Amino acid sequence: MKLLDDIYVYEWTNPLANNCNSYYIGGNVRAIIDPGLKEYLPGLLKNMTEDGIDAGDVKYIINTHSHPDHYEASGSFNDPDIKIGLNDKEMEFFETIGAEMFRWFGLDPPRIRTDIILKEGSITLGDEIFEIFLTPGHSPGSISLYQAKGNILFSGDVIFDHNVGRTDFPGCDSALLKKSILTLAKLDIDYLLPGHMGIVQGNDNVKENFQSVIKNIFPYIS
Repeated sequence: MKLLDDIYVYEWTNPLANNCNSYYIGGNVRAIIDPGLKEYLPGLLKNMTEDGIDAGDVKYIINTHSHPDHYEASGSFNDPDIKIGLNDKEMEFFETIGAEMFRWFGLDPPRIRTDIILKEGSITLGDEIFEIFLTPGHSPGSISLYQAKGNILFSGDVIFDHNVGRTDFPGCDSALLKKSILTLAKLDIDYLLPGHMGIVQGNDNVKENFQSVIKNIFPYIS
């Protein structure tokens, strides 16, 4: 679904199967944010095709973290011209206990190359500048991607619509998750695009969402 010029939303709505929301940034960026599980990648590419996006034009795969439901399908992009990104702390996590999480869900840990280390700070994708925020808590090297042009935040599993990512997996840290959310709450955001659940649109609605999470969810995160 086209949300804005060059921003496409592929929300996962099947309550009977686990996967993540995926996003596509078009224009000269041509990046997929979180391609999800390999099993559901054909459906994502089909939806993109229906929106007029040629999968052969994809230049970047940006992973917010390495949990299976976000990361596995990255291994299906074998074209060396497609650059795959992951944070270095998340790479370390995946090489240890993170890979085990795939086996818990009956999956083999994928072999995925990393072409771009997603470090905190500015990054240029195509001809657009983005800010990467290291936002650990749900996983050690989770990142959130912010596009100041449009005030758009891709938050991964840090914050959702009136909820937050789980803190009971290995590598989770509830104190760090709270800190990450407080950092993101300072940004000017008109579109909050999370890894699960629905998107949050409108500056006031996004601010209310952060305040609601801080007030109502923080006390229960331990």
